[in-house]
Amino acid sequence: MEFPQQQKPAGDGKIIYPPGVKEITDKISNDEVVKRLKMVVKTYMDMDQDSEEEKQQYLALALHLASEFFLRNPNKDVRLLVACCLADIFRIYAPEAPYTSHDKLKDIFLFITRQLKGLEDTKSPQFNRYFYLLENLAWVKSYNICFELEDCNEIFIQLFKTLFSVINNSHNQKVQMHMMDLMSSIILEGDGVTQELLDTILINLIPAHKNLNKQAYDLAKTLLKRTVQTIETCIANFFNQVLVMGKSSVSDLSEHVFDLIQELFAIDPMLLTSVMPQLEFKLKSNDGEERLAVVRLLAKLFGAKDSELASQNRPLWQCFLGRFNDIHVPVRLECVKFASHCLMNHPDLARDLTEYLKVRSHDPEEAIRHDVIVTIINAGKKDLNLVNDQLLGFVRERTLDKRWRVRKEAMMGLAQLYKKYCLHHEAGKESAQKISWIKDKLLHIYYQNSIDDKLLVEKIFAQYMVPHSLDTEEKMKCLYYLYACLDTNAVKALNEMWKCQNMLRGLVKELLDLHKLPVSEANNTAMFGKLMSIAKNLPDAGKAQDFMKKFNQVLGEDEKLRVQLEMLISPTCSCKQAEICVREITRKLTFPKQPTNPFLEMVKFLLERIAPVHIDSEAISALVKLLNKSIEGTADDDEEGVTPDTAIRAGLELLKVLSFTHPTAFHSAETYESLLQCLKMEDEKVAEAAIQIFRNTGQKIETELQQIRSTLIPILHQKAKRGTPHQAKQAVHCIHAIFNNKEVQLAQIFEPLSRSLNADVPEQLITPLVSLGHISMLAPDQFASPMKSIVANFIVKDLLMNDRSVGNKNGKLWTTDEEVSPEVLAKVQAIKLLVRWLLGMKNNQSKSANSTLRLLSAMLVSEGDLTEQKKISKSDMSRLRLAAGGAIMKLAQEPCYHDIITPEQFQLCGLVINDECYQVRQIFAQKLHLALVKLLLPLEYLAVFALCAKDPVKERRAHARQCLLKNISVRREYIKQNPLAQEKLVSLLPEYVVPYMIHLLAHDPDFTKPHEYEQLKDIKECLWFMLEVLMTKNENNSHAFLRKMVENIKQTKDAQCPEDAKANEKLYIVCDVALFVIANKSTACHLDSPKDPVLPSKFFLIQDKAIHTHTHT
Repeated sequence: MEFPQQQKPAGDGKIIYPPGVKEITDKISNDEVVKRLKMVVKTYMDMDQDSEEEKQQYLALALHLASEFFLRNPNKDVRLLVACCLADIFRIYAPEAPYTSHDKLKDIFLFITRQLKGLEDTKSPQFNRYFYLLENLAWVKSYNICFELEDCNEIFIQLFKTLFSVINNSHNQKVQMHMMDLMSSIILEGDGVTQELLDTILINLIPAHKNLNKQAYDLAKTLLKRTVQTIETCIANFFNQVLVMGKSSVSDLSEHVFDLIQELFAIDPMLLTSVMPQLEFKLKSNDGEERLAVVRLLAKLFGAKDSELASQNRPLWQCFLGRFNDIHVPVRLECVKFASHCLMNHPDLARDLTEYLKVRSHDPEEAIRHDVIVTIINAGKKDLNLVNDQLLGFVRERTLDKRWRVRKEAMMGLAQLYKKYCLHHEAGKESAQKISWIKDKLLHIYYQNSIDDKLLVEKIFAQYMVPHSLDTEEKMKCLYYLYACLDTNAVKALNEMWKCQNMLRGLVKELLDLHKLPVSEANNTAMFGKLMSIAKNLPDAGKAQDFMKKFNQVLGEDEKLRVQLEMLISPTCSCKQAEICVREITRKLTFPKQPTNPFLEMVKFLLERIAPVHIDSEAISALVKLLNKSIEGTADDDEEGVTPDTAIRAGLELLKVLSFTHPTAFHSAETYESLLQCLKMEDEKVAEAAIQIFRNTGQKIETELQQIRSTLIPILHQKAKRGTPHQAKQAVHCIHAIFNNKEVQLAQIFEPLSRSLNADVPEQLITPLVSLGHISMLAPDQFASPMKSIVANFIVKDLLMNDRSVGNKNGKLWTTDEEVSPEVLAKVQAIKLLVRWLLGMKNNQSKSANSTLRLLSAMLVSEGDLTEQKKISKSDMSRLRLAAGGAIMKLAQEPCYHDIITPEQFQLCGLVINDECYQVRQIFAQKLHLALVKLLLPLEYLAVFALCAKDPVKERRAHARQCLLKNISVRREYIKQNPLAQEKLVSLLPEYVVPYMIHLLAHDPDFTKPHEYEQLKDIKECLWFMLEVLMTKNENNSHAFLRKMVENIKQTKDAQCPEDAKANEKLYIVCDVALFVIANKSTACHLDSPKDPVLPSKFFLIQDKAIHTHTHT
C-alpha cells in the first residue's frame, strides 16, 4: 500500500477538540489531562469510518495525539488513553492512516505495543481499557499497516514478545482469541516470517519456558496450528540451516532443535513435512553423539501415543530401525529403550521391532541385553498381547545368559508374567495358556551350576509360583495343580530343590548339635567342616565362609538365637512359626546404625533356604484333602486343566517327595486313612507311591495308630506277594522300616513265595523274585541259608540255565518292555535277586559271589544266550547282557566283592558300553555314571568311559564326555572338601584312572594287530577322549605326574598274563600312544613329577630286573 500525502487538517492546522473538551497541553496537570483525554477517547469510540466530516474536523487532533508529549508521557493513564485514541484513529481512518511518516508510524506502533503490557494485570481498574485496545487492534488488523515499513520486523518482534510475556491463566478466552487474531494476521498476511520473529514463537515451546508459562506455550501452539501452511516453510528453513548446513549461529534456539522438533511434531506433524528427510540425513551422521541425539528424538516421535509417523514415513522408520545395529553402544541402548514404548503404543509395529530386538538380545554389551528383557517384560506386563511368542522367546533364551544380571532380569520378568497371567488369570485362559511354558522353564534353571541361579529359582517359587503369603488352602491348591502340570524335568528340579533345602536344614541341625557338645579340637574341626558345607550352598562362597564363621560365633554366644534356629529347623515347625523365627533371628542380627549389612543379607539367604515356608502338618493335611476330592470326583481338576487321574497320580507323587523331606508332617490318622484309600486303587503308580509314603513316614504307626497298623499289614502282604514288582519292593521295605516284628512279617511273605516258585509260569515269577530278593537283602541273617538253596536249585539251575520258550526271530536288537518275553523278564529279575542276596550277605565265605560272577561273565561271553541253544531272540539277549553288566557293576560297589572281581570280569563288564545295541550302551552308561558320581564305584570303572570314543553315535560320545567332566569335577571337589581324602588319593584322584584305562585298552578285543594303523588310531582316540578332559588344567603339575605314571607302567608286566609276550607288547604300545598324546597336549609334562605314582598290583606286576625301555613307533 502506498502511503498518501500528509493530510491537512481543517482550519489551517488549528486543533479542534470535541465539545466540552478544553485544549490539552503540557501546561495543565496530569489529572486534568486524563480527564480531558477520557472525553476525547469517548468521541473517537463513537465515530465510525463513514463520519467524513468529523474525520476531517478531528484530523489535527489525531496528529496532535501522536506528538512526543503524548508518546513519551510519564503518566501511565495518559499513555493508555492515548493508545486507545490512536487505535480508534487507525480504525476510523482505515485503510489510510493519517500518519504518513515511517518513523512516526514506527514510534506509534512501538508505543501501542508497550501499552499492551498492561494486559498482564486483569485485576487492574484500567484492564477493560487495555482489553478494548487489544480488541480494537485485532479487529482492525491495525499492525498490518507496518508491512510497508522497512523495519516492521522490530515492531512485530516486540509485539509477539509482549503478548507472550503478558498472557497468563487469569485471561479469559476472548483475550487469548484477540491475541491470536492479532499475531496470526501478521504471519498469514505478511511476506514471510523472519528467523527472529520465529524465535519469539518457538522459544515458548522449549521445556524451560514451557514450564514457566503454560499459557504462552498454549498460545504459541494454537498460533502454529492456525498458520501451519504459511509458517512451515520458515520452520523448514530454520532446521535446514541448523541440521544440514550446521549454521548454529542463525538462532539462539539452535541448541534446542531436537526439543523443538518434538514439540512441533506433537502440535502438528505438518509443521515438519520438510524437516523429516533432514533427520534421516542426520541419522547417518559420522558423529555418534549426534546420532544418539537424533535417535532420542525420533524415539519420542515414533513412540508417541497417536503418532502415525512410522506408517507415513517408511524410509525414515527403516533408517531409524537400522540404528538398532549402530556401532555406538549408547545409540543401541536408546533404541532398545524406545522399543518398550513403541510396543505399548503401537502394537502394529511389533513385527518390525522383533527382528531387531532378536539381534540385540545377543548384543555383546550386557546393559543392552538387560534392557531388551526390560523392554519386552514391561510391554508384556501392560498387556500380554503386545508381545509375540518370538519376543518372549528372547527372554527365555536370556535366562541362560553368561551374565548374572541379565539372567536375573529374565527370570524375574518371566516370574512376574507368570504370577499376573497364570496365577491371577488377569487376561483369561488363553493368555495363561500362551505362557504356560514359563513354570517349567524357570524350574529347569535349577539344573544350572551357579548357586545364584538356584537361590533365585527358590525365591521365585516361593513368591511368584506358589506365593507363601497365601493362606494354607490356597497355597496348597496352587502347589497341587502346579505339580500336576509340570513337565518331567521341572518336577525333578522341584524335587531336587526340596531335597537341597532339606539337606541344608540337616547341616544346620548338625551344626547346632555340635554346639551342645563340650569345646574340643575335634569339635571345632567338625564345626568348620559343617560351616564350609553350608557356605557352599550360599552365594559368593568366599564371603559366605567368612560370614558363616561369624554367624557360628554369634550362635555360640547367644543361646536365645540357637533356640530360635532350633525351632526353625525342627520337623514340627509350622510355616507361621517359621515366619516368627526368621523375624526374630533377623531382628537380633540387625544393627540400626548400619545402612547396609552384608552379613545379615547372607544370613537371610540361609534362613530363606531352610525356613519351611510351604510345608507343615496343616499343608500336608490340605494336600491330602485335595487328593481326596480328586478321588471322589468333587475337585476342580478339569477347571485347572488336568484330568482327575493326572491330578491323583501327580498329587500322590508330590506327597511321596514331601514324605522324604517332611516325614513328621504326615503323622495323622486322617492323612493315613486317605493313603489307605489310595492303596486300594487300581492305578499301580498311585498304590506304589502310597506304600512309599507309609515307608518314609510311618515310624510311629506301630505305637500310636493301631487301627491304621491293623489295616495296613494285610495290604502290604498282598502287595508283596501279588502286586506289581515296584509295589512288592516298596511293601517289603515298608514292613522292614516301620514294624517292630518285621522278622515275623517278612517270614510270612518269604515262606509261601519260596514254595510257590514255578519256572514254567514265568509271568507269575516276577513279583515273587523281587520280594524274595529284597527280603534277603534286608534280613540276610534270617534268610541267607534258605535263599542259598533257592538260588542253587531254582534260580540258577531251573531258571537261568534253561530256555523253555523260543523267542521272536525278527532280528531286532531292542524292543519295548511290553514285547520282552515273560521268561526273559523273569531271568532279569533272577539276576537282580542274585545281586540283592549277595549285597545282603556282604561276605564271600561260601564262595557264592565267585560262582555268581562266573555265571554273569558267562552270560556276557555268550552275548546273553547262556545255554547257547539259539532259542532266545536278539532283543532278549540284549536285555540279559545289560542285566549281567549291571549286576557286576552293582557287586563292584561292595568292597568285599570288588576285591574278587578279576580283571577279565571287569573288562567284560566295561565292554558292555560298546555293545552293538544302542539302548544297552545308553542305559549302561547312565547306570555307570550315577554310581561313579555318588562315589559308589571304584575308580577303575571311570576308565570304561574311554571306550565311548568308539561309539558310532555322536550323542553317546557327547554324553560320555559330560559324564567324564562331571565325575572328574566331583572327585576333585571331594578331595578339596575332605581333608581325610588325602590318605585315599589312589582311589579318588582322577589321574589314577589312567593305568586302568591303559590296561583296559590293551585288552580291548578289537585291538588284535598292535602295529596296524587303524587300530592304533582307535586306541589314540580312546586315550585322547579321557586325557583331553583330565588335562584341561595342569593342577599340581599333574601333566608330569601322568607322564611319569605311563613311563612306570612300561617298567611292569601285565599282571593278567605276565608271561604272554604279545599281551605285554600291546600294553607297552598303548603306553607309547598315551605318552605321545600327553606330550602333544602339554609342554609341562616333561617337568619333574611332584610325587611317585602308585600302580594297582591287580593289573600290573612290578618287574625285579628287566626294565622295558623299548619305544614302539
